[in-house]
Amino acid sequence: MRDARLSAADPADTADERELLARLKAGDPAAFEHIVYAHSGRLLAVAKRFLANEQDAQDALQDAFVSAFKSIDRFEGNSRLSTWLHRIVVNAALMKRRSRQRKGEQSIEPLLPKFLDDGHQAAPAGEWHGQPDSPAEREETRLFVRESIEQLPESYQLVLKLRDIEELDTQETADLLGIEPNAVKVRLHRARQALRTLLDGRFRARTL
Repeated sequence: MRDARLSAADPADTADERELLARLKAGDPAAFEHIVYAHSGRLLAVAKRFLANEQDAQDALQDAFVSAFKSIDRFEGNSRLSTWLHRIVVNAALMKRRSRQRKGEQSIEPLLPKFLDDGHQAAPAGEWHGQPDSPAEREETRLFVRESIEQLPESYQLVLKLRDIEELDTQETADLLGIEPNAVKVRLHRARQALRTLLDGRFRARTL
């Protein structure tokens, strides 16, 4: 499917991207340098969301650019270059993560809602009220959410990051993780439930 963001782009921007792609396919060093300069910061941030180690994130980014440069002839321009590069970086980060020794994954069950025999939740989550007012409070909240995501078991954490943060669709996520789309949907639902449990105490406290 053609990327909607590309089809809706300003014609001048689209023309500029086609010209840049032509230069990349022709092996223009300046075009490659432009891509690295323009996208490195954002893509490094993507890699860091999957890799806690700074050097691992840097290595994944470098691997991604090498992969992109080697496969540029196969890129047909059906999405923006930035979208294509984003997918490559995510894949490189996942590969780097898999190359590290994995610890045994803990069960997600303790973080999931418990249900009574009548089907109602044993401890229903409270409503969240109030928003942080200052930039410092918003940053503190952002860090707390990020740390809470990191507490999820890896298989659920990855699905949540790919779907809700990187905004990949279900099939793309399934392809990257080597699982069925239905498994992605189940894991995402359970990951969101577990994250709600981790966040509930903090955000419900704002109502007091």
